[in-house]
Amino acid sequence: MLPAVAVCVALAGCSTASSDAAPPAAPASSSAGSAGSAGPSGSTGSAGTASEPSSGSPRGERTGQAHPAGVSIPSIGVNSTVMRLGLQADGTVEVPPAEQGMTVGWYTGGAVPGEPGAAVLIGHNDTRFGRAVFHDLKKIREGADVVVRDTAGKNIHFTVTGTETVDKKAFPTDKVYGATEGSTLRLITCDGDFDAAGHPVDNLIVYADPR
Repeated sequence: MLPAVAVCVALAGCSTASSDAAPPAAPASSSAGSAGSAGPSGSTGSAGTASEPSSGSPRGERTGQAHPAGVSIPSIGVNSTVMRLGLQADGTVEVPPAEQGMTVGWYTGGAVPGEPGAAVLIGHNDTRFGRAVFHDLKKIREGADVVVRDTAGKNIHFTVTGTETVDKKAFPTDKVYGATEGSTLRLITCDGDFDAAGHPVDNLIVYADPR
């Protein structure tokens, strides 16, 4: 079972800041941050309050196992390679650098897409360089197809089951990162108005299940 990740998807840097994320071994309250403890941003925002030192291989992977290499969402024009996101030295989740705003990131501490558990893909809405890969994620609708291509060349199709906009200070950690009976996918970006520091105050979460 995957541990709950205390993250607050504060994809804060969706414009100029970068997001932080901190997945703890047990549920913990989260503060503002970046993508549910894992979030894309231009520089750095604030994130979960708990941290979990990482050792060895990411819990979501097995040696030699195929992992996500690309993701496409035809209905909103997304077609991106996938970069790996782990934990930073302070226990927060990495986010794609602003200069790679058109690239989606996969949090390796979660599940591998298509395997049991919650797989989490994080993308910027905007960065200081302009609109980013998940800029139009807010336009996605229930029933939309999300295709994850793995390093073995296999396409794994997911169907969007719903979306949710949440305040970064009340990120639903258990719902997004907690254990699941089967394979699920979450897409996360920043959303909403900006606070005084110029960080988006909300996160947009898209939920999808295997087709």
